Amino acid sequence: MDNITSSEAAGFAVGAMLLCATVSATKIDAFFSSSQRSSLGMCKRCGNLRRLACSRCRGTGSVKEGGILSIKLLDDLYDTFGDNESKVKRIACVKCQAKGYFSCPECSEL
Repeated sequence: MDNITSSEAAGFAVGAMLLCATVSATKIDAFFSSSQRSSLGMCKRCGNLRRLACSRCRGTGSVKEGGILSIKLLDDLYDTFGDNESKVKRIACVKCQAKGYFSCPECSEL
């Protein structure tokens, strides 16, 4: 990197900013949605739905067999595009007892 031009430096800077924006997008979205809910007088966490999606199964009630670290690219692609002939075996989520959600701790007490 001895002879780097200004265009290359600008390209690296823009790439770094895009990477940071991509990584922080979910946190920024959560911040804005929380502030909008509070300004409307709704529960900050669930938006008056009185339930939160399970973090392990993401609200589906089932997880892939083999645990969290078993990653198979083709199985993930079949599951993403909704192929009914998928070979991915799914089991009931233990964390939420296959319900897919929990009661909101902030507004369910009211």
